[in-house]
Amino acid sequence: MKTRAAVLYEMGLPAPYADSKPLKIETLDLDAPGPGEVLVRIRAAGLCHSDLSVINGSRPRPMPMALGHEAAGEVVEVGPGVGDLRAGDHVVCAFVPSCGHCLPCQEGRPALCEPGAAANGAGTLLSGERRLHLDGRQVQHHLGVSGFAEYAVISRNSLVKVDSEVPFDEVAIFGCAIMTGVGAVVNTAKVSAGSSVAIVGLGGVGLSALLGAKVAGARRIVAVDVNPAKLELARDLGATDAFDARDPDVVEHVRSITNGGVEYAFETAGAVPAMHTAFAITRRGCTTVTTGLPDPSHLFSFPQVTLTAEERTIKGSYVGSCIPSRDIPRYIELYRQGRLPVDRLVTDRLPLERINSGFDRLAQGQASRLIVTL
Repeated sequence: MKTRAAVLYEMGLPAPYADSKPLKIETLDLDAPGPGEVLVRIRAAGLCHSDLSVINGSRPRPMPMALGHEAAGEVVEVGPGVGDLRAGDHVVCAFVPSCGHCLPCQEGRPALCEPGAAANGAGTLLSGERRLHLDGRQVQHHLGVSGFAEYAVISRNSLVKVDSEVPFDEVAIFGCAIMTGVGAVVNTAKVSAGSSVAIVGLGGVGLSALLGAKVAGARRIVAVDVNPAKLELARDLGATDAFDARDPDVVEHVRSITNGGVEYAFETAGAVPAMHTAFAITRRGCTTVTTGLPDPSHLFSFPQVTLTAEERTIKGSYVGSCIPSRDIPRYIELYRQGRLPVDRLVTDRLPLERINSGFDRLAQGQASRLIVTL
């Protein structure tokens, strides 16, 4: 069958992307789903910095690639061996497929699935197959999803069935922003009620982490960003304090109001300066968590003695240390109860044809989450 999709041929084209147009809207050939695979009609997909990092070349991937990894849609057809989904089911895509058999999967850490990571790096589905083609040339899959498209063939291991009552343009962001941000708080850090928390970087993941901190019962939530509008939104969503990251005294301000620093600091900007700020505002004996994915050449350094002398902990959090089939339905239920107002994170909705200008807005920090609706 045919599907329209946003395809990246070359990384590193200059901004503004509305002019350089790194993403081309192409009509691709899409194979039928193979064993363990599902054909999904994509209804909504979020623009994320993980997509942007492929566009700008800081996360190199094989080209050409059909981008998009945070998506939701409707099952059209299932391949051989898929017995628990049927046409019409609503699904959210998880951007790390989990094989269920490798050591991390057996330990309950599917975000670290080894075959899943290998497939994502190679631009294939979990099976090792590619189902997208253009003029006889293979097109790579982005993180097993390729969600900036009308249709996608996706591994069953990358899909979570969800409640059909939640709109696609809201449920899509549970597949990345919400899993990553809320999960970092409740799974990776295990923030307890009454704790103090800081979020450095208020994109979709950072604001999701803020919502997670509120759900976890944090008594103080400090928001740090360079964008005044995002700081105001953070206050509306429950931040008790908000600071401009450009203030040269921001570390002193946060440490002052928190009696030496917060118990948990989350770096969600994917930038080394943000990580330095997060580490500096973490209290002695406490934990700094990063969800960011900076360029691999960017290095974070700190006095090693502080790990011992101050009993510091630095942790990475990938996909929020989530088990998608468990956590996505839980977080959706919290949303339906009004405790995770994720709809407040959606800045705008746009058609597929405006995707390049959408990435300009994301790169300039003008949006929390932009959603392509299809």
